[in-house]
Amino acid sequence: MNPQDPLAALHPLREPGLIGWWPLAPGWWIVIGLVVLALAALAFALYRQYAANSYRRLAVEQLQSIHGQWLADGDSQSYTVAINALLKSVALYAYPAREVAAFSGSRWTQFLNEGLLASGSSFPDSFINAAYQQQVSSSDCQNLLDTAQRWVNKHKVAP
Repeated sequence: MNPQDPLAALHPLREPGLIGWWPLAPGWWIVIGLVVLALAALAFALYRQYAANSYRRLAVEQLQSIHGQWLADGDSQSYTVAINALLKSVALYAYPAREVAAFSGSRWTQFLNEGLLASGSSFPDSFINAAYQQQVSSSDCQNLLDTAQRWVNKHKVAP
């Protein structure tokens, strides 16, 4: 008997092929589905926010139009009346009419200033009587425009 090494007759081991990435395991399909749902929900929420703030964009455009008209004709009385009317219409759109419609005078200015607490600016007390003055200074008009734009962009909407 010829003693041979039985292991010498074995062929070398073959390594298996690499595992492919396709088809995906069921867990990955679930993850992909959840990511797609989350992206769709985010897109829907962003669209709703964009649509809900369309009145703000329109109001800022109208403020710019009012300011351009003031620069053209210099009538500060109609300027302050137009800005006040625009702010009132924005407030009536954003808040329940039964709360906002009756505001006038100092209560109206207080309501507007409550919407500006975080920004550090406020409507001056002279804003109430500006519509009844013959002439308002140009710095007051510019300040009124800036404050009105800030209020339109930053006020909190009633739930």
